[in-house]
Amino acid sequence: MIPSICPKQIRASFLQYCNTLFKTASSPLTAQRPFAYSPGTLLSSLQTRPRFSTALLAYKPASIRPVSSLSAHQLQAFLPFAAKHRPASTMAANGEARPKRRSSPISAIERPKKQLKQENGVPTPGDATPQNGSVYDIEAASNLVPIINSLSAAGDSPEWQATIERVIKSVVSIHFCQTCSFDTDLSTSSQATGFVVDAENGYILTNRHVVCAGPFWGYCVFDNHEECDVRPVYRDPVHDFGILQFDPKAIKYMQLQALTLQPESAKVGVEIRVVGNDAGEKLSILSGVISRLDRNAPEYGEGYSDFNTNYIQAAAAATGGSSGSPVVNLNGNAVALQAGGRVDGAATDYFLPLDRPLRALQCLQQGLTITRGTIQTQWMLKPFDDCRRLGLTPNWESAMRKEFPKENSMLVAEIVLPEGPADNKIQEGDVLIKVNGELLNSFVKLDSILDSSVGAKIDLLFQRGGDDHEVTLDVGDLHAITPDRFAAVAGGSFHNLSYQQARLYAIACKGLYVAEAAGSFKMDNALSGWIIDTVDQKPTPDLDTFIEVMRNVPDKSRIVISYRHIRDLHTRATSIIHIDRHWHQRMRLAVRNDTTGLWDFKDLGKPIPALPPQPKSADFVQLDDLPAAADIVRSFVKVSCYMPVKIDGYPQARRTGFGLVIDAEKGLVVVSRAIVPYDLCDITVTVADSIQIEAKVIFLHPLTNYTVIQYDPELVQAPVQSARLATEMIKQGADTIFVGFNQNHRIVVAKTTVTDITAVGIPANAAAPRYRAVNLDAITVDTGLSSQCSSGVLIGSDGAVQALWLTYMGERSQGSHRDTEYHLGLATSMIHPVIDQIRAGIIPKLRILNMESYVVQMAQCRIMGVSDEWIKKVAKANPSRHQLFIVRKVDCGPANGPGDGQLLQEGDIILTLNGQLITRVSDFDIMYDKEWLDALVVRKGKEVQLRVPTVPTEDLETARAVVFCGAVLQKPHHAVRQQISKLHSEIYVSARSRGSPAYQYGLAPTNFITHVNGVKTPDLDAFVNEVNKIDDNTYFRLRAMTFDNVPWVVTMKKNEHYFPMSEYVKDPGEPSGWKIVSHKKAGTKDDGAPVIAEAMDEEAAEVSGDEGPDPTMDSIF
Repeated sequence: MIPSICPKQIRASFLQYCNTLFKTASSPLTAQRPFAYSPGTLLSSLQTRPRFSTALLAYKPASIRPVSSLSAHQLQAFLPFAAKHRPASTMAANGEARPKRRSSPISAIERPKKQLKQENGVPTPGDATPQNGSVYDIEAASNLVPIINSLSAAGDSPEWQATIERVIKSVVSIHFCQTCSFDTDLSTSSQATGFVVDAENGYILTNRHVVCAGPFWGYCVFDNHEECDVRPVYRDPVHDFGILQFDPKAIKYMQLQALTLQPESAKVGVEIRVVGNDAGEKLSILSGVISRLDRNAPEYGEGYSDFNTNYIQAAAAATGGSSGSPVVNLNGNAVALQAGGRVDGAATDYFLPLDRPLRALQCLQQGLTITRGTIQTQWMLKPFDDCRRLGLTPNWESAMRKEFPKENSMLVAEIVLPEGPADNKIQEGDVLIKVNGELLNSFVKLDSILDSSVGAKIDLLFQRGGDDHEVTLDVGDLHAITPDRFAAVAGGSFHNLSYQQARLYAIACKGLYVAEAAGSFKMDNALSGWIIDTVDQKPTPDLDTFIEVMRNVPDKSRIVISYRHIRDLHTRATSIIHIDRHWHQRMRLAVRNDTTGLWDFKDLGKPIPALPPQPKSADFVQLDDLPAAADIVRSFVKVSCYMPVKIDGYPQARRTGFGLVIDAEKGLVVVSRAIVPYDLCDITVTVADSIQIEAKVIFLHPLTNYTVIQYDPELVQAPVQSARLATEMIKQGADTIFVGFNQNHRIVVAKTTVTDITAVGIPANAAAPRYRAVNLDAITVDTGLSSQCSSGVLIGSDGAVQALWLTYMGERSQGSHRDTEYHLGLATSMIHPVIDQIRAGIIPKLRILNMESYVVQMAQCRIMGVSDEWIKKVAKANPSRHQLFIVRKVDCGPANGPGDGQLLQEGDIILTLNGQLITRVSDFDIMYDKEWLDALVVRKGKEVQLRVPTVPTEDLETARAVVFCGAVLQKPHHAVRQQISKLHSEIYVSARSRGSPAYQYGLAPTNFITHVNGVKTPDLDAFVNEVNKIDDNTYFRLRAMTFDNVPWVVTMKKNEHYFPMSEYVKDPGEPSGWKIVSHKKAGTKDDGAPVIAEAMDEEAAEVSGDEGPDPTMDSIF
């Protein structure tokens, strides 16, 4: 579709473009002056510029006429090329860059996204953002770019056609995952490109950010759609290239062909083609002309960036998935490697020269070690005028120009790392003259010298402020300061600080780096980037020291750590963390194995058992100014909940709030179910801000949003007081005292008034069902504190608690991707019957009507068939609220009652249950202990008598979860049954780990699995039995059904090395109430990574709220 753009703006854009192209500055084109060229002359001129010719061939004016007479439709044919090839003066000076890879599905907090083509995600917003002040719509014009590229390819010369036919046989589409966060990258699944450079040995050249710094697994697809596994054999520590290897014997139906690497053929003006998996379309052919050879490596912001190399620049308009594409010349030789580009809508792309990749390939072919040397200094190419300002003297400039007549720049020190070989010897701004007595001004030569001098010394001559300086430096091993191992402890992942990170922040290359801040080591909101200075009061300068410290820390210990974020090393934070060695029992060391391409795991010892807890004493703060609320302080405790696995669609791994002690002698506490959503968790109760003890879940209410937990009161030597719960329903308009806890966990008090008590409906989360309260009366009060406090109570003048103030989990905002939470009151009279049973030592086994209702007023009731007689009865029974309840949704589940005619249906207006008129939510409490209810309803305008079954709630809570190929599978939980109309199976995908097979192949949360390899699997037992028959690293078929009843088939490859199958099974005999079952096959190593809740998504799309990369940055693709 041709976009609608203002014709005046189009003409202005077109005129600016033509004036630049034909250099008609002496008599520029205007809207009033006709073309100075006839159509034939114009096209003839443009055909000498192949990049432009095909666009203008698409528009052939019938006669010479003023530009002002051209239609918008005609002029739009030129827009893509005006956007791509506008003069440099129209481009933003800030170096805006556009993402070249679709956004990674990971949650990259404050980190630029690496724009690989994403398998299961969505494009990053603003892929073609118009510049401010542009006179044309680049985003609209970008829609035409693929068409023009196709025209260009179609119009290629026979020589190019023959070249492309040869090249595409060497190009592969790479599908890969980084299974866990490591160094600059978070776990991810994506697509990219590579090309065969050695057909005999099966070597494929691609980008380093594709090969990944951390654990990698993936496969490649050839042009004829043959597929084979690939493994990394080399990833460069600095430069953006890596080499994968495949088994050439696995390709049976085509003759393998390798591309020749010819870095010397990259020259300005050379016409090139970029052949790759652009936009994830497997094969795209993009054309361009090399415009620069001396561009400095682009900075991609935080995360991985190349440096100490020049880049080649051209306009090819590549997009997501083209990382690793070969840049070929007319002879079919690779002259560069596609790497990155701009994100501002410009067509500028950045290519890596092939000098160092060629050298690495030759070393592999000859069985030699690929040495890499460093003096821990970043150099930049700067033109002679800049160098003169830095103090370059005329004699040295003359010598450099004479030695390198075609070069206009020199190497200047940009960053010198502290404590490195060049520290205190080289300074930022030093202009490099000679290395080992030889004039030098290129990165390639400098790399060559350093790589051949590892462990030796080199002599440097440079100028600083016009003075010559000579130094001798030790050349270090670049591989030695590039991490190739990590430790996984208590849910977190750690390795030594990398040279990449040290260079980015200009700090010493040392320290313990947190690659995955999860589990016990979840710190603030950043997923990575922390440097830990001390653990348990002991210094941790490196990984080995950290491992030795952690070996001696018992399970469930609380220890002190000090740490800094790499973005702000001036600020040191101190925290107390709770060590988890029961959900994450194994402490393991992962070491990269370049022979197998895998990371080998080694156990570092069993956890030390937890020390027995000891009783502790404490006192509470006092509220002397409000005597009525003074005692309630002693009934509050802080409740912290950590969930090691995401089940039931719950989006978070940890929550903190406040609970109310309802029985101090038994240690019973009631807390919001938004804080403690299920019992697969660790709960910590803090008494008087002093005593921390464990607690366990006793009861989860299925409808009313509260959980009852229990701690050991023998461990608490403090005057904890049982809250006195009011039995009378609080009234609208009544005076009350609001006591709550604000976001700083500080207690706040206010006298207020009850503004309303009404039946509310908490909105369902459409993307992923999760627990929400239904069928409840909510209380609101007239104080601003109510919206600021997530926990609290309402207290009467006699000191009795009239209502709990709770957090209710609601829907997720589609705009901000943030979870909506509601703060409402729940009358204690509504929970009193259940609480009394629990106090008596009885765990309630409630029965409920499996439906959700909402209030309907009398006016609607009359229209829907409720008689005047019943309306009068309603007015008499509930003078304050003239209302009845209508069935909004009947929960889905197995048939467990009489025929269909005896079940509630959506749209039924409920009049009575067991003869009792239902006008309040509390009237439904009659269902809790009844197996059957006699219901009188109005259905389709008529009164109908039903015998309605209730359902037991014990089976509504999750008791088992299977983790398979990174997907968390369980029975459909209650929220699913509330929202869906039909259960397709009892295998529901609740969450999935990023970087896993489930993520790579698109098995999404909210899917149901119905078959494995054609065999029906109605439940988890059948599923586990079938997948255990599947061999490792082999494909299998899953038949699935989406939440919206769309069937589909997913093929997936099993990966037991990184993602072995395990189960979480509820077991009251275990200390935590659950046991972990490993499905380890005989003769295999259980090397899989532990489940990390923070690295899981419970929805199909990324919902971190990350707004994407800074638009001023270049981007990797």
